[in-house]
Amino acid sequence: MYILFNGLMMALELAAIYGVAWAGYTAPVIFAAGTALIALGVGAALEIARLKYEFPFYFDRAPGRSMILIVAVGALESITKAVLAGVVALLTFLGTDQERLKIVAIVFAASLFLGVQVVRFLMGRLKARPLRWGYFRLAAPLGLLFSAGLTFLPAPGITELAKRAAFDLPAKPSMEQASEFLFLLKQSFDEIVVRMLSWVFDPSVAQAIGAIVSVNMLSGFVLALYAVLIAEGIRTLESRV
Repeated sequence: MYILFNGLMMALELAAIYGVAWAGYTAPVIFAAGTALIALGVGAALEIARLKYEFPFYFDRAPGRSMILIVAVGALESITKAVLAGVVALLTFLGTDQERLKIVAIVFAASLFLGVQVVRFLMGRLKARPLRWGYFRLAAPLGLLFSAGLTFLPAPGITELAKRAAFDLPAKPSMEQASEFLFLLKQSFDEIVVRMLSWVFDPSVAQAIGAIVSVNMLSGFVLALYAVLIAEGIRTLESRV
């Protein structure tokens, strides 16, 4: 029964990961809006709780009336991160190249899977609180993982990109066309950075540094958000059964 139960939990975990990636791939606009709302709902309470703990570290006094300031700053930070999460989620999955979007969805799902495993490992070994730890600490490593996974996608040169902008893009591009162009622009910029770094470093080192400074790192926050929610959901199911 224990083996069957663990198998069921793993199946539910994989289904949740697949569902998140599938939602982003098939309904990017809805996925982006949902991501923003989730980030706002989860982030507001966590940001305020973090600021309560940080206040005595920065100021030699009890919060007192400063609770109003703490709530205001926490709300502002959560709103900012929610908007960022929604925009990043949209740019990640919205586009016109379906083959490229499939690869992005696969890399996203793989990164999310590893993120969930890290959270569950820390929960089991270090008794980490998934929402708190993952929300504030998991974004950078998952962003790096996702960014590294996309380095294998071909990047158009500046000349080709300029031609696409001049001849392929209409005067008023759709959201999908604009997002596709922005993704290609992002890939081209990353490629330029890697080439410049190759003048100083070994190509493999330059590739690694390029993944770190890539705009794709921003997707780490979206990945971290869903990783902690999935891990928290699985933990809740395990504790109730």
